Amino acid sequence: MSAHLSLAPLLESFFRDRLTKQRNASPSTIASYRDALRMLILFIAQHTGRKPAALLINDFDRDLILAFLDDLEKKRKNTIQTRNARLSAIRSFFHHVAANDPASLGITQRILAIPVKRSHIKVTHHLSQNEVDALIEAPDQKTQRGRRDRTLLLFLARTGARVS
Repeated sequence: MSAHLSLAPLLESFFRDRLTKQRNASPSTIASYRDALRMLILFIAQHTGRKPAALLINDFDRDLILAFLDDLEKKRKNTIQTRNARLSAIRSFFHHVAANDPASLGITQRILAIPVKRSHIKVTHHLSQNEVDALIEAPDQKTQRGRRDRTLLLFLARTGARVS
């Protein structure tokens, strides 16, 4: 194999063997990876002037992939988390390429070295004890629905349940 290898057999073995058989990936993961790679292939094809079916491994380089990731954020308005999820799919594919096409190691190493982008951690504010007490006392305890709601709120508050 070489860097002039067609993309098709590597994509096929990636989805058929690596994701399905080796990693036992969920259908949602497979769909997410498929979408990320489809968008990347279309982006690379547009920038190289080649048809997607004619792309070769050596058409992929670090700068184009960085441009793709930048495009996701700026033009498509994707969040940093979505950008990083797409990068994970790309990295997984290029790990597969590295294992199956040693001649492409130079290309794959440069791509695998692309770091995830740090995002700001959102500070989660919690309710004060007075606010929790007010919520628990809010349902009308004279009705069956109110007693049910109060019981559920008590359970959630006392077990430390969180919204994620």
